[in-house]
Parts: sequence; structure tokens; C-alpha cells
Amino acid sequence: MTNSPKRAEEPTVPSQQDLPADTAGTAVAREASGRNTAVLVGFTALSNLADGVMKIALPLVATSLTSSPALISGVMLTLSLPWLLTALHVGVLVDRYDRRKLVWAANGIQIVVVGVLVALAASDALTLPAIYVCGAVLGVAEVLAMTSAAALVPDVVAASGRERVNSWVAGAETVCQEFAGPFIGGLLVGVGASFALGATFVGYMLTAVILVFLVGRFRVAVAPDEVTPPVHAQISEGLRFLWQQHLLRVLALAVAVLGSCWGAWYAVMPLYATGPMGLSAADYGLLVGALGVGGILGTVVVGPFNRLFGRRWAMVCTVVLTSVLVVAPALTTQVWAVGGAAFLGGMGGTLWTINVRTVMQTLVPMQMMGRFGAVFRLFAFGAIPVGAGLSGLLAEWFSAPKALAVFAIGSLVVFVPLVRVFTPEAEADIVHRLQQP
Repeated sequence: MTNSPKRAEEPTVPSQQDLPADTAGTAVAREASGRNTAVLVGFTALSNLADGVMKIALPLVATSLTSSPALISGVMLTLSLPWLLTALHVGVLVDRYDRRKLVWAANGIQIVVVGVLVALAASDALTLPAIYVCGAVLGVAEVLAMTSAAALVPDVVAASGRERVNSWVAGAETVCQEFAGPFIGGLLVGVGASFALGATFVGYMLTAVILVFLVGRFRVAVAPDEVTPPVHAQISEGLRFLWQQHLLRVLALAVAVLGSCWGAWYAVMPLYATGPMGLSAADYGLLVGALGVGGILGTVVVGPFNRLFGRRWAMVCTVVLTSVLVVAPALTTQVWAVGGAAFLGGMGGTLWTINVRTVMQTLVPMQMMGRFGAVFRLFAFGAIPVGAGLSGLLAEWFSAPKALAVFAIGSLVVFVPLVRVFTPEAEADIVHRLQQP
């Protein structure tokens, strides 16, 4: 982007009164924005706590069933593969139907599947194929829940308050999924798989209850005589919108690379930490918790960091810190070094998450939030199974350190494109939009 960007590169952002949304419902929701914010943060905290326990518990349970790095990494693969297979169609659903009801549907799926896992674990009938199948269904539910919940934010929060709300939500995600969840998951797996899985069952039950307290209607309204386009046409529209926006396109590329690195780390580390590093399941939960501690710091410093250095450099910093995250265990088995790198990686991840959400919510029209959010998360979360699968194969063929070293080098390829496209002028335009009422 330059000082005078071409019209074709400018995002078309209609004013709020021009959006085909339920005006009355949106007005009521924004009058209760404080309550809705508390509900969204509470929902995010509980759902991510359950997700955090699950994503630590299932791979650790798998280590008791097999010693193959490839098979263990397959657990993360099944949990994240649905982002590649279902995200685009879920995005259309989110733009067509009530977003809160879609989150409830996702909660229902999670409750049923985790109930099955608890029953299998309690009867000593839990097998690796069963974990794969249940993980895949839970992955689909996660796609539906996360895409729907993210699209709720612009419905209830004005542009000027979104960075603050995104900080709260990202903080809840970080504390619960990357700190409390892994720590609790590691402890519960030490007691028994059924205890760990039972905790997630309770968590998903509570998240469904919390959403009752949201105020407003969360569905994009259409004219009575408006014909709904076919699903494939709406998917194409979301893809075209992303392609036409240079900045958003580069951010999608960057998040795909970063997501593959996180997928590689999560896939390789359970066996590497409990093997060469000599950690117990509980110790591994603490190691993953270092990600959360760094993430918590990220939510605290994101505002001052953005004011001092700019949102642009906060996101560039994330690329470097992600490289540090994956290169440390490639170089050493020292717990303090790997944990310190995880701390820095967690901080960078939160800086990225808060800022990229604010950019998206500023540049993307409300009626396309579901489709665009799904497309963007397709790059972000769809890259996780790619990274998980590839790192598992590389660890199987060579070693875990060599697999992680490949991803550390690969993470730096987005540094130059990000700096060149996310210019000071582009950042100034986003700041100007955020200052609008």
C-alpha cells in the first residue's frame, strides 16, 4: 500500500446504517454492551479451559497407547484437520443463521462426544482409532463455535472499543487454553484419563448456560424478497474479498505459516518433553503453561506496545518470537530454555491475535464477518494439521529437534512481505477507522 492506494485495494466498508443487519436488535445489544462483553469473556474463558484440557489430555493419553511420533501427532491432526475441510461452509452458515444458536449447536456436539470418550476411558476401552474419530468430530464443533463466536463481536461492540474487548477475550483464551487448561489437563491425566475428559464435559456444559445471558439478535437480516445465493457463490464471494485486499491477503499468508509452526510444536512436544526432556505429564502441562503466562503478559502490554511502536511492529515481532518458540527445543533439552521460548512465543501469539482481530473487524463488512472469518481461520487453523502432520513425519524419519528446526527457518519467510505490505500508511488508515463512532 502507498500514500494513495488504488481504489481496487481499498476495502469496502459500509457505514453501520447501510449494513443489512437487524437494526433494533443491534441497538439493544450495544446498549447492553457491558453485559454482552462480560458474557463473551466468560464464555471464552470456560470454553477455552475445556479445549485446553482436551488438547493436552488426548495426546498424553495417546502416549500410553503408542510410542510412534507420527501416530501421536495424528491426534493433533484430527483435532485441527476440520479447519481445512469445513471452515468455508461453516462461514456461510454463520452469515445465514443466528450465531448464538450455532454456538449452542457446537456445544451440544462437544458434550455428546466428550461423554462418549469418558465412557470409553472409564471402561478401559479407549483406543487410538476412537481418539481419532472423536477428535475429528470435536474439531468440526470447534470450527463452528469459534467462527460463530468471533462474528458476534462486531454485533455488540463499537469500533472504538474493539481493541479493548479483543484484549479481554484474547486474555481469557490465553489464560484458560494455554495456561490453566494444560496445567489442569496434565494433572488430571496423571490421575486418570476419565478424570481429565470428565472435566471437559463439565466445562462444555457450563459454556452452553452462559450464552443464555447474551442480549440482542445475532443474525444478519435480509430483505423479505431477497434471494439467498447458493452456498458455493457465497464461499466464492468471501474468497474474492480476501484476494482483493492486499493487506488482508498477506496477513492470511503470515498466519498460515505461524499456524503451521504452532501445529508442529504441539504435535512433537508431548513425546519429546516426556522422553528426551524427562518431564512428567504434569511437568509438561506446566511447560505448555509457559505459553499462557507469556500470553497473559501480551494482553497487558499490547496497548502500550501499540502506542509506542505501532500495531505493525507488534505483528512483525510475533514472527520473530514464533521462530524462537520452535527453535529452542531444536537446540537444547534444557527446560528453562524451552520454557523461556514458550513464554516469548505465547506473548507474541497474543500480540498477533489481538491486533489481527482488530484489523479484521475494522476492514471487513459486518455481513461478511462469518465468511471472511472462516476463510481467514482456514489459513490460520488449517495450517495447524499441515504443520502437525509434517512435523510428525519429520520426527519419525529424522528427529524431533530437526523437525522443529525446519519450521523455525520456515517461519521467517513471511517477515519481508509483512513489513512491505503492512506499511505505516496502512496502519494509519486502520487507526483512523477505529476512531470512528
